[in-house]
Amino acid sequence: MSKYLIVVDMQKDFVDGALGTKEAVAIVPSVKKRIEKAVADGEEIIFTRDTHEEDYLETQEGKNLPVKHCIRGTEGWEIIPELKQYATKIFDKPTFGSRELGEYLADENDAESITVIGLCTDICVISNAALIKAFLPEVPIIVEQDCCAGVTPESHENALKALQSIQVKVI
Repeated sequence: MSKYLIVVDMQKDFVDGALGTKEAVAIVPSVKKRIEKAVADGEEIIFTRDTHEEDYLETQEGKNLPVKHCIRGTEGWEIIPELKQYATKIFDKPTFGSRELGEYLADENDAESITVIGLCTDICVISNAALIKAFLPEVPIIVEQDCCAGVTPESHENALKALQSIQVKVI
């Protein structure tokens, strides 16, 4: 049985770039420490990377959030320097949740538990945790709240409550 650590969208644009927040900057040391623990404990570490193309503003998401971010190949798209060395397995995703990540975890069929951390709690963390829960309903899914930040502190708290309601363990 394996343990997995999913690191969601720890990219420059979400930390201190186009959509960055002080709360996102504040979790970086905790996220790095959690990843180092995963390395020491032999957990498989998987990163997701929000990935948009130049036509982002023409997409449904771009029309609802008209801020160009995480455009493939730009500095804002990159995993932040503090974590880049750990990002050896990355799932690029054009939307909030990664179907490919869910399929990968389901195909591995050996998950003892899956922990999800990163950005943003109320958008991509909640989307990926729910998606993973749908693929693997009997596997414990954990979200570590101190290693997550939302668009706002209020939306972070709301997302944590919603995660608990779908039987994701929030610690």
